[in-house]
Amino acid sequence: MMRYFIAANWKMNKTVNETKDFIESFIPMVKDVTDIDLVIAPPFTSLDAASRALKGSNIELAAQNTFWEEKGAYTGEISPLMVVDAGCRHVIIGHSERRQYFSEDDVIVNRKIKAAKRTGLGIIFCIGESLEEREAGKAFDVIKRQIEMGLAEVSADNLVVAYEPIWAIGTGKTATSDQAQWAHAFIRNILGNLYGNKAESIRIIYGGSVTPDNVDSLMAGRDVNGALVGGASLKSESFARIVRFKKET
Repeated sequence: MMRYFIAANWKMNKTVNETKDFIESFIPMVKDVTDIDLVIAPPFTSLDAASRALKGSNIELAAQNTFWEEKGAYTGEISPLMVVDAGCRHVIIGHSERRQYFSEDDVIVNRKIKAAKRTGLGIIFCIGESLEEREAGKAFDVIKRQIEMGLAEVSADNLVVAYEPIWAIGTGKTATSDQAQWAHAFIRNILGNLYGNKAESIRIIYGGSVTPDNVDSLMAGRDVNGALVGGASLKSESFARIVRFKKET
């Protein structure tokens, strides 16, 4: 059975002290969880504090973004080497908010993935369609393009694909368990075209208003291998309940 992968994306939330307080309370809640890969992605300013606080625990650290060069005259950017040096094992790339607010297209996403993989970082690769694209019947075309362009010349190892329908991110709306499974099965098929049998070992996780109330049903799909959690990961009790989901049959 594939090992689940559940990650918290805190986005632009939590100070250093708030990060420490969260981790201090969260670790005891999940210390006995041994069958799920647990990841927290705090803001850049909290990476060092989070790395120290997570030391010796069953939780790994991720960055929310990275640049495509290792060093240079790129004011304000953070390189993959810096992310690794801060203690990260993973990085989120291609999140819809990066695509929407910072004009990151599939070419930029691909460059970032390649740069991050050269440093050994695990990739949490985000894809997903907008409401307009979905209503126009273009959802699968968008997903196919994002995968094929974003993963061009990228190996299948240490890769997690996060399906995040844009219309469900931070809106309170979420895909039904059937909708999530259909999308994940389609993604698995596209990955199969790229990687052959190796696609079966790539975890595909769902993101988009995942909460303690809907996580059980969302995880029911055969091809749903975990979750990327936003707002519901900001409180330790809420995120711990998500980690301890009860898969519906």
